[in-house]
Parts: sequence; structure tokens; C-alpha cells
Amino acid sequence: MDLKDIVLQTTELSKQVGAFIRQERKTFSIDKIEYKGVNDLVSYVDKTAEQQLVTGLEKILPEAGFITEEKTNTKVGERYNWVIDPLDGTTNFIHGLPPYSVSIALKEGDELVAGVIYEVSLDECFYAWKGAPAYLNGNEIRVTDTPSLEKSLIATGFPYYDFGKQQAYIDLFAELMRSCHGLRRLGSAAVDLAYTAAGRFEAFYEYNLNAWDVAAGIVIVRQAGGEVKNFSGGDECIESRQLMATNGRISGELLQVIQKYF
Repeated sequence: MDLKDIVLQTTELSKQVGAFIRQERKTFSIDKIEYKGVNDLVSYVDKTAEQQLVTGLEKILPEAGFITEEKTNTKVGERYNWVIDPLDGTTNFIHGLPPYSVSIALKEGDELVAGVIYEVSLDECFYAWKGAPAYLNGNEIRVTDTPSLEKSLIATGFPYYDFGKQQAYIDLFAELMRSCHGLRRLGSAAVDLAYTAAGRFEAFYEYNLNAWDVAAGIVIVRQAGGEVKNFSGGDECIESRQLMATNGRISGELLQVIQKYF
């Protein structure tokens, strides 16, 4: 299988679906939203975008199955499965606030082997596949060489429906506020990971994320020279629902702070 060819076809599909999302945003009305749970929003745009992705990906790799946020296709592939978030940052999209993105990853067995993240507002496509560098719009990207937490810019996300660890998260946030250049909360975990890979952030951390939020970003960060760990320092980040992505140079220092609270 030619992973490069598959990824390049997938980037084009992500841009096509991104163009649909961009067009719908121009006329989107907030009364079109639905609630999957407390603060867990969805709209026809998410669902239609996912259907478009599934249709396109079936043509690129017919034997693959799907792990999708909106469950438009639940076919399980024997060897390959796509992991899709059609609109990561739905709340941003609904309120007309960037960023929001299309996130697509490919799994071979249990291994993530390719990832594509298309940030709709800036027309930026981040992508990578196993054995190759990571790219942004055709140009190779790398994580930063920043050696310490105190010189780093860190991204995170906030709990929006599971508040059981809210105080621990606030305490961690407070310590990191004093320990680095600053903290940012953009509202799209996929974009946070892509920006870490591209050197705009030194790190990103969050808990309680789903596979479709992070699968593509995990591939892109690792192929850009970064590290992705759980809060125990292990490599498994999806089942544990804990993720810390870094430039690889501040991992130990950041992990030490996170483990005070988690």
C-alpha cells in the first residue's frame, strides 16, 4: 500500500469537505444546533461533512472500516480503519469563531499510520504518514527546539461535560500559568496538536478526549519529531483518555507538573 498516495488523496478530500464547511458557516444559524449531551453540540454540518468524508474515503481505500464521531458508518475493517472527526471545534464553528478543523487518521491494526488535519479558517492542511516527515501545505514542519518549560507556549482544553476532575485541572492550570510563556485554549484539539507539530506550541495536554479528536494529530506530532504520552508517561493515549504532546524536549518537566494533579 502506498501511504503517501493515500494521504495526498485524503488531503484533497479534506479540503473539499472544508470548503463545504466554510460555505455553510456563511449562512449558519444557531437555531440549527442539536445537543448530544451537556455542552456537547452538533449540527447538520457535522453530519453532512462526515457523510462526504465517508463517501470519499471509501473510494480511496475500499477495504477500510470507520470509527466516526457521528456514527454515519459503523463498518469495521479487518486491517484498516479510518478515524474521523468531520468538524473538530463544533462550538467554535457554531459561534463563528476559529479555529475548527477536519481530522482524519488511518489505523492499520492497532497502529496509527497516517493523519490529516485541515484547519478550515486559514486553509492550512497538516499531514503525515508512517516513515515520512510531517507537512503543512506541502512544506515540511518540525517541532521546536525549545529546551525548557519556562520558555514554552502551552495549549490545553477545558472540561465541558465531565467535571469530576475540574479542581485538579484548575490547580494544574494555575501552576503552569506561573511556569511558562503562557497557556492557550483554542477549542480544537486537532488544531492544538497540528500547531504543536508545526512549532507554534511547545506542548498540548488534555484529558477525556475521544479517538477522533486526537488520532490524526498523534501521527503528525510524532512524524514532526515530537512525543505523545499519557499522564503516566506511557505511549498509549486513546484508551487512557489522557494526552500530552510535546516537542520532546520538555516532556519530563511538563509531565512532572501534570503528575502532581493527575
